[in-house]
Amino acid sequence: MTTAPVEDTESSTRERVLALIVELGPVTAAVLAERLDLTSAAIRRHLSALDSDGQIAEREDTTHAPRGRGRPAKQYIATAAAHSHLGQAYADLAVHALEHLNRVLGPGAVDGFAEERSTELRERYAAAVDAAGPDLPARTAALAEALSKDGYAATSRPIGNDLAVQLCQGHCPVQEIATQFPQLCEAETRAFSDLLGVHVQRLATLAGGEHVCTTHIPVTIQTRAEGKRTHP
Repeated sequence: MTTAPVEDTESSTRERVLALIVELGPVTAAVLAERLDLTSAAIRRHLSALDSDGQIAEREDTTHAPRGRGRPAKQYIATAAAHSHLGQAYADLAVHALEHLNRVLGPGAVDGFAEERSTELRERYAAAVDAAGPDLPARTAALAEALSKDGYAATSRPIGNDLAVQLCQGHCPVQEIATQFPQLCEAETRAFSDLLGVHVQRLATLAGGEHVCTTHIPVTIQTRAEGKRTHP
């Protein structure tokens, strides 16, 4: 009897752990164990292996949620090395192509490319977002789900007593390209604003060195705007 099936299972589980860290990070070992139905010992084993491979990094819990005595729980995020292995096979080619456009035709060519991408994103996700109805949190959740299907590992959650929604993208398929051409991040932000019908603010990006792309979406602005339309 060979050990291959066991090794395959270990590898598959480790990939699931990494994928969940990409999606939820920063995230604690306890949350990972609960979501994946693993024992504490098993999750620690996988986290240790991922850390040794340079796929994840530790962070102390910076939230101020009440805790018992002792040190804050460690949280885990995916590293740049982990993201580089998640579907970016053509990144170098795309970077070279945009660099060529920039040299030959000037910065305006790259800006034009970015604007085309913004239009493509709006067209790609409009149906899914509109199907969620007028409620902004629901539209944001629909956008997150659609983005996740395209590999962005996106989630949304209400913040500030439901006065805003935060859209987080744990992975970016064009991260390496956007690192050199931030116009792509700006184009994506414009697309999100148009899709959701409200001005959004990009707080952090993977391309900018953060562990997640974070977009702030104010719900109160939409509510006030709707009120004005209802009472002309």
